[in-house]
Amino acid sequence: MPAYRAVLFDFFGTLTRSVQRGSGHGAVADALGCDPEALVEVLDSSFYLRASGALGDAVATLRWACERAGGHASEAALRAAAVARREAVRADTRLRAEAEDALRALRRRGVRTGVVSDCTHELPAFLPQLPVAPLLDVLVFSVQVGRCKPDPAIYLTACERLGVPPRRCLYVGDGGSQELSGATRAGLTAVRLAAPDLAGHLVFNAETHWRGPTLTSLAEVVDLVDGIAPAAGVPSATAPAAAVVPAGIAAGCRGD
Repeated sequence: MPAYRAVLFDFFGTLTRSVQRGSGHGAVADALGCDPEALVEVLDSSFYLRASGALGDAVATLRWACERAGGHASEAALRAAAVARREAVRADTRLRAEAEDALRALRRRGVRTGVVSDCTHELPAFLPQLPVAPLLDVLVFSVQVGRCKPDPAIYLTACERLGVPPRRCLYVGDGGSQELSGATRAGLTAVRLAAPDLAGHLVFNAETHWRGPTLTSLAEVVDLVDGIAPAAGVPSATAPAAAVVPAGIAAGCRGD
């Protein structure tokens, strides 16, 4: 019998390869009539506010950002900017080569799966079209539930939707947003993904002192579910050197 009944994954940097600062800011700024640097500053300083859904839908959120960046865009321009932003995030989303195989292997074992992501409106719009979507039983997005990691409520929402108690759930993430300690406090077992490509990965509010179990590939998640113990935590001196953004600050074209 599998050691866990469900596995919950972070999305960006976990099911996907490393994320760099989005290259779509220029197109979005052009559509809004804003200075790109001013827009980036607004987006960087407001991630948790935007990711909690507190500013409304994608267009309303961009209207708020545009005004604070000194722009005055029409409704048509705001809609065009929302599309440009979604396309920019989608373009930077590269699934890990082993993601589908790992999810299929878990499904064969009868283990349920899901995503728990701190994100703005873009990810919920395009994730259902990705190849991994049919292999995920639940999708919990901060922008829809109004809670961001490490709030225990976001993990417990996923457990409730799966019908699996937290103690029987495994959580896998790269360590952004203090997600590992958050999952642990919610009663889940957490493991850190420290894949080699995460050197330079854009992350914010990083879990810099994690000393729990650590994996280097999603394939090892299947081993762990089968009862094969992972390695001990990777000391921060040898862990991938992520591009850390301080707590409360986050890149505008990514989630977690």
